Amino acid sequence: MSIFKDKILLITGGTGSFGNAVLRRFLDSDIKEIRIFSRDEKKQDDMRHSLQSPKVKFYIGNVRNKQSVDIAMSRVDYVFSAAALKQVPSCEFFPTEAVQTNIIGTENVLLSAIEHGVKNVVVLSTDKAAYPINAMGMSKALMEKVAIAKGRELGENGKTTICCARYGNVMASRGSVIPLWVEQMEEGRPITITDPNMTRFMMTLDDAVDLVIYAFTHGHNGDLFVQKAPAVTLSVLAEALKQTYSKIDSKYGDTEVKIIGTRHGEKLYETLVTREEMVRAEDMGNYYRIPCDTRDLNYDKFFTEGNEKVAEIEDYHSHNTKLLDVEEMKCLLLKLRFVREDLGLVDKTKSREIRSE
Repeated sequence: MSIFKDKILLITGGTGSFGNAVLRRFLDSDIKEIRIFSRDEKKQDDMRHSLQSPKVKFYIGNVRNKQSVDIAMSRVDYVFSAAALKQVPSCEFFPTEAVQTNIIGTENVLLSAIEHGVKNVVVLSTDKAAYPINAMGMSKALMEKVAIAKGRELGENGKTTICCARYGNVMASRGSVIPLWVEQMEEGRPITITDPNMTRFMMTLDDAVDLVIYAFTHGHNGDLFVQKAPAVTLSVLAEALKQTYSKIDSKYGDTEVKIIGTRHGEKLYETLVTREEMVRAEDMGNYYRIPCDTRDLNYDKFFTEGNEKVAEIEDYHSHNTKLLDVEEMKCLLLKLRFVREDLGLVDKTKSREIRSE
C-alpha cells in the first residue's frame, strides 16, 4: 500500500458493493483520506454511522453533474470510478439513462480528474462490454472506449494515468443471483434458473479489489486489465448452494430447480477478453493487460494491413476457462461473508435481509 501513503482516494459510486469493498481494504492502511461520492444520501448516512471513521469523507453528488464531481475531486490523488447503472433489465428499458451515467458521467469524472491533476484513475467495467448485446453492456463498452481514448490522448508521460479494469460476475454483489437463490430457498420457493448450461465467471469482491490495486500500481495510459477467473454452470452453482445450505436444514437440499428460459439480453456465456484483444494481450500471471490501440486515423492502413493472428486466437470466455465442480464451488461460496454468517461460522454483522457483500 506504500503508493497510497498519505494520499487521498475518491470512490465514485462509493456506496455500492465495489465501493464498500475498496473502502474496507483501504480503511486500515496508511492512506490519508477516502472520499465517498454518490447520489444516495441514505446509504451514505448508513455508512457514516457504521464506520465512524475520521478518514472517510462523504460527498453527495451525481457523476452526470460535473460541477458536483469537481467539488469532490479537489486535491485527490487517486480515483476509482465505480458509479454506474449496471442492472441489465433497467438499462434495457431506460437506455438513455445508462448513456447519461455510464458514458457521459464517466467522461465527467475523467475530465475532472485531468483538470485537477489526479495521478491515477481506474474505471470499473464488466464482461458484458465485450461483444455487448444489451444496453448495459453497450454503454459500458462505450465507457471503456471513452476512458481508453482519454488515456491515449494523455500519452505515456501524462500527469494523469487512466486505465480500465474489466470484471466477470462478482459473487453476491448487489443484485446478483446468489442472494436471490438463497432467498428463494428460505421462502420455500424453487430456485429459478434461466439455462442450466449457462456459464458465468466467479470472482469475489476481494478479487475485484486486488485487480483495482494491480491496475493502480501497474497501469499505463489506455490499459485494460482483466483478472483470470474460473467459471461455473448455473446448474452446478445451484447444486453447490443447495448442498451448502442443507447444513443449516436438510430441506434446502431438496429445493426444486425451475428452468424459466433465457431472459432478454442474456448470453449463454460471457467473454472477458475478445480475440482481437487477446492478440495484443500481455499475460501478467493472474491478469491480462491489454494496451490501448495506438494506431492513428490514417484509414488507408486499415485497407492494406491486417493481422493474421486474429483468426488463430480464441476469445477468453466463461466456456473455455476452468469450470468449477460442485465441491470447488462450495469452497468458493464459503468466501462470502453472508454465507459464513448463515452457517454460524462467524458472527452476524448485517441484518438477515442484507445479503450483498
